Amino acid sequence: MIAAVDVGGTKIALGLVDAQGTLHARCEALTCGLLEYANALPWLSTELSRLAQETGTTIEGVGIGLTGRVDPCSGRLTENEFLPDWGQRDLAGNLGQALGVQVAMENDADAAALAEARWGAGAGARVFLYLTVSTGIGGGLVIDGQLYRGASGWHPEIGHQVISERVTTCYCGASGCWEQLACGPALAATYKTWGGPSRTAAEICDLARAGEPLACKAVAEGGYWLGVGLANLINLFAPDRIALGGGVMRSWDLFEPHARAVITRHCGFLVPHHLTAIVSARLGNNAPLAGAACVWLQRYG
Repeated sequence: MIAAVDVGGTKIALGLVDAQGTLHARCEALTCGLLEYANALPWLSTELSRLAQETGTTIEGVGIGLTGRVDPCSGRLTENEFLPDWGQRDLAGNLGQALGVQVAMENDADAAALAEARWGAGAGARVFLYLTVSTGIGGGLVIDGQLYRGASGWHPEIGHQVISERVTTCYCGASGCWEQLACGPALAATYKTWGGPSRTAAEICDLARAGEPLACKAVAEGGYWLGVGLANLINLFAPDRIALGGGVMRSWDLFEPHARAVITRHCGFLVPHHLTAIVSARLGNNAPLAGAACVWLQRYG
């Protein structure tokens, strides 16, 4: 049994996952209550031990998927925009010492990519790209079962490819990022800018499904920008399969016609885009914890 830790900006989820990717137990807490590392570390250790005791299992190792930047070579965190007090901490080493097991850690999008490649929508694909579209856009590339890494092992930031000259301020320091134009908050901002009331992305998608004209127009705009980013990724990597996850992509059917129209225009005969299957991710709400467990399996299993 692998203990899985998914650290996000909103909540921290813990679980116990077996080697087939099945989730056996879970618990979670709001991240805002664990912003101080000195409080978070003992909570993680105590809660994972409690889950193991309650299920009568032994923890063989711990896998962590964490939002923001992670140095997978050293197992240490870098500066973290969402968890400032966790920056530069040795989370893998500290938690491993507390529980007496080996700990492996990756960026959360990379973790989910590994899980989808092993147990989900990417199974059998040689070049597989996983994308999550929710409050931001992230993703991971898996080639022949191995996670693609950049210089010194760094995680490429797919959501921060610049796709427009439109002025959109991003915390990454750039303007016109894909994330700033195609994520959930971008859809909500577009709808409001065009005269609609404040709505969440999920509410706008529901309205679009019901035929509300402004919501349909906002979804078409979001679908266009999704298509631009996807076309770039197809041209760059020519993947066998792209799996779409995250809250916004639960409504992929609404965005798909607009996105595919852009892909058809932007991907010419040099890269046969019709050979890239674009599908929905399969692991759903369990993807983050399954991904965290897969991180440990990939390194130590």
